[in-house]
Amino acid sequence: MSQRLLLPRSPSAALLPPIPFPSSSSSAKPTSLFLPFPSSSKPLSISAAALPPSDNGPSIALAAATSILHDPSIEVDAVTEAELRENGFRSTRRTKVVCTIGPNTCSSEQLEALASGGMNVARINMCHGSREWHRGVIERVRRLNEEKGYAVAIMMDTEGSEIHMGDLGGAPSAKAEDSEIWTFSVRAFDSPLPEYTINVNYDGFAEDVKVGDELLVDGGMVRFEVIEKIGPDVKCRCTDPGLLLPRANLTFWRNGSLVRERNAMLPTISSKDWLDIDFGIAEGVDFIAISFVKSAEVIKHLKSYIAARSRDTDIAVIAKIESIDSLRNLEDIIRASDGAMVARGDLGAQIPLEQVPSAQQKIVQLCRQLNKPVIVASQLLESMIEYPTPTRAEVADVSEAVRQRADALMLSGESAMGQYPEKALAVLRSVSIRIERWWRDEKRYEPMELPPIGFSFSDSISEEICISAAKMANNLGVDALFVYTKSGHMASLLSRCRPDCPIFAFTSTPSVRRRLNLQWGLIPFRLSFSDDMESNLNKTFSLLKARGMIQSGDLVIAVSDMLQSIQVMNVP
Repeated sequence: MSQRLLLPRSPSAALLPPIPFPSSSSSAKPTSLFLPFPSSSKPLSISAAALPPSDNGPSIALAAATSILHDPSIEVDAVTEAELRENGFRSTRRTKVVCTIGPNTCSSEQLEALASGGMNVARINMCHGSREWHRGVIERVRRLNEEKGYAVAIMMDTEGSEIHMGDLGGAPSAKAEDSEIWTFSVRAFDSPLPEYTINVNYDGFAEDVKVGDELLVDGGMVRFEVIEKIGPDVKCRCTDPGLLLPRANLTFWRNGSLVRERNAMLPTISSKDWLDIDFGIAEGVDFIAISFVKSAEVIKHLKSYIAARSRDTDIAVIAKIESIDSLRNLEDIIRASDGAMVARGDLGAQIPLEQVPSAQQKIVQLCRQLNKPVIVASQLLESMIEYPTPTRAEVADVSEAVRQRADALMLSGESAMGQYPEKALAVLRSVSIRIERWWRDEKRYEPMELPPIGFSFSDSISEEICISAAKMANNLGVDALFVYTKSGHMASLLSRCRPDCPIFAFTSTPSVRRRLNLQWGLIPFRLSFSDDMESNLNKTFSLLKARGMIQSGDLVIAVSDMLQSIQVMNVP
């Protein structure tokens, strides 16, 4: 049987009626729905079929599986494979995890432990360490991907030109106690730093602060009051004790308001940042995160620079939202970028603390509407830098970020210098899985409207296909969505819809596979495929069945950015 439908252009009206499926024992031909678009040159086909085991006998399927298993172009990491084989589709974690790499997690063994524990993206922070040190981390992550089949992406985070502390004389940290007197100085010391002394990178610091100002370190993790100015030195009394970390951000407040005039005059990308960006381009990192973005023009300028310097690679630019200027120009910045990071620590130093939660939710929702991955970062499990278990409040904070459907959560000091990086990662993983399962069990579908974002008619078709496929997947209880994509765009559109089932994203390009590993719900595979969807599906089914990742009878919806269609079928 067949029928003709017009697929609505409105995302909210794109729900298709139930499709009648033949029984698995039926010899009837597959049911097909043809959905023509008004200006399309050919109709889109949506076929629903319960495929028989094989018309050619088991020997061909076995031969296909054997050839695929020996095909070097097929890549899937062992952890994903084992998780699917043992626990099934619904057990997979949809929220991704970014881990900052530091002294406690930089060895090959430590990196593999993080990857096997669920790390999707390794972040290198250019505020710390030499470029040679970071190059070593990049090489070890690449080797891990090559040898173990992982798709761990590399994100390079620039330092930015905001006011920050120095290196603490090489010490990993320092503890500021209540009422202690510390000196913040812009002078250069030839000898080791005197005790209770901190370097500041901004030459005008001593001129700009005034006695009585409040100095916040790292978004308020430690607070000081300015009590005296002596030439290049500023004497401060600790009013809120805490841990001082190298190169922590500094802000100062006067009469209850942030003093931001000088920061506003500083360039977003410093001369050091440009050298670091050149380093990142040469090393072929997957993402470059830009600190203290003030406007969309900064992002556009950087992207044009990257395009000119790296014609053979596609590096995504992540805008860090961590200042008042970022919030004022939020939509323009997100539209210009390839993703965003909610850097709550520094953001909380520039806006009242009680406004941070609503700002986070606004950023997360806007990124999803515009189809840009968003990372919630800063102080998620801060206590686990020193303790093996998180506070209940931290667990609630992580749960809220997962409930908001952020693409990724980020560990900073917890993984870079904390004593329990693997345990912190395990907490993010377990909390994410539990909240996601609760969301699905309660059928808490968001009423969020996804506005059209395509710039062409073809883009609009892709959007409608993905919205329809996601709604069909939810209504039919589909086990998995398959997407075959060369650029990754179709996979990201599916991720934007946040369907109940996992999304298997097949791409032939390793760099695309790594970038997709940041996005919600995507399980990226590297697979050589053709424009023939039937051939691709047969090849994929053989591969995944041979590895125990899917079973006969599983219900799958497949889409592709090469052939604009939706196919619904049972695994043979």
